[in-house]
Amino acid sequence: MKVQVDGKDIYELSETQKKVIQNDIPLEIFEDDMKRRLHWVLNHKFERCYDRLKKEWEPKLASRMESLPTSAEAFCNLVFSQPDYKSRSQRMADEV
Repeated sequence: MKVQVDGKDIYELSETQKKVIQNDIPLEIFEDDMKRRLHWVLNHKFERCYDRLKKEWEPKLASRMESLPTSAEAFCNLVFSQPDYKSRSQRMADEV
């Protein structure tokens, strides 16, 4: 089983790893279960990062605007459009 992003292999389970996992997960649902788990991991990462972004930016935006978007996508796009928004890479570069 390989995990790909943009057509590039980024992770591959060895046959031994698959057999170990299949000791607990039935072969019939193995592939779907692995996809479900990857989805959960990435979604969980997004949720934690979003919570931190919202905690940082909600007070800043509340002082600049009368109302804030309720959807995560709209809120994030609003944050990213702010002139003082800096990505992690930009913040790290400023520290040097």
